[in-house]
Amino acid sequence: MTLADVLFTALKALVSNLLRTLLTMLGIVIGIAAVIALTAASEGAQQGVGEQIRGLGSNLMFVRPGAVEQSGVQLPGSGPGLFLEDARAIEEARFPYVQGVAAQAAVGGPNPGILPVQVIHLGQNTSTTLLGTEPSYEFVRDFYVERGRFVTEDDLTKKALVTILGGDVADELFGDEDPIGQTVRIAVGPGNFSVGFNFAVVGVMERKGASAGTNQDDVVIVPLPSFQARIPFIRDPRGFTNVNQINIKLTDRSKADRAKEEIAALLTQRHNVNEPDFRIQTQTDVLDTATEVERSLQVLVVSIALISLVVGGIGIMNIMLVSVTERTREIGIRKAIGAKRFDILWQFLIESLVVTTFGGALGVLAGVGATSVAERFEIGGENTYAVTPLWVLVGLVVAAATGLVAGVYPAWRASRLDPIEALRHE
Repeated sequence: MTLADVLFTALKALVSNLLRTLLTMLGIVIGIAAVIALTAASEGAQQGVGEQIRGLGSNLMFVRPGAVEQSGVQLPGSGPGLFLEDARAIEEARFPYVQGVAAQAAVGGPNPGILPVQVIHLGQNTSTTLLGTEPSYEFVRDFYVERGRFVTEDDLTKKALVTILGGDVADELFGDEDPIGQTVRIAVGPGNFSVGFNFAVVGVMERKGASAGTNQDDVVIVPLPSFQARIPFIRDPRGFTNVNQINIKLTDRSKADRAKEEIAALLTQRHNVNEPDFRIQTQTDVLDTATEVERSLQVLVVSIALISLVVGGIGIMNIMLVSVTERTREIGIRKAIGAKRFDILWQFLIESLVVTTFGGALGVLAGVGATSVAERFEIGGENTYAVTPLWVLVGLVVAAATGLVAGVYPAWRASRLDPIEALRHE
């Protein structure tokens, strides 16, 4: 028999039991669809995280307070402190690879703790992040005003009560009205214990979107000394100014390792400690950590999806064994008229491959369709999905391999049947 004859015979046998064939195929369809959909979600998440981290700026390095160990647990950001004076020391060191330095202090945000921040204007109010910083912040973070102006050196000197609004805050409070020149009240603290001050709006920031879990458009920016003067806890007993983060813009990403080493040595000496009480991270460090987490998640979800493929493969093997038993007499007749063992083996193996390969193709279509629907209707939030050719190919190859593995034993068993015993079978 030719390959075409074997294929035709296999297809005819599958069509003769169409409902059973479709139900057998269902496990493969679900498994491949799950692999495609879950890997698309994971790949999209990786790309989204990368874009968000790159949205923070270019060639950035972040210095943050270190961690204190309590009961064997490291508490991030709970170290002795990081100071504005540390930022000034980094500037004064004149490292050749440092383009700019900007210190910042922030309260409020998505997890405000005991210091939530409310911005109020004529009865309209919104919760947000209050960020105190300095003029260099624009350049260092590649985050510029769209209208009006940013913080100036004069604002720092005078501790001016001026503020620059993020795009979301401006829309929430003013809608289509121009906020420049208007007055807003910024209240810090819970309920009746909050402390509020009036600030003149002098600018609105450009749209930046979410980056590294923070919405950069949901922020109000004020001069760091103004922030310090009105939130007492930021003042260190030694007269230093506490900050949450020092942003450093490097001339070249390739200088990051050298920069981390030399800046760490400088700050360790300033803080008079043996081990650093601060953390230094580059954008690459943050991106690598996020990518590693996403890849671990991808391995997990793909492993779960592959379980359904294994179950589907077992189902196919079971049905093929049933098919061999049902068609024992047919096999005997074919052998009696000259069919060889290889012909019988090929027939049942092709039946198994057709079921799984066709099921794999339907699974790919179902997975792509599911991701399109999820993205279109924002199921699971505003997540993005990225269906890659690699995973489509992997899905089809795995489906074919499943069919091959599941079909080998039933096909071998069918080919080994004795024709005389097969003809006697009822």
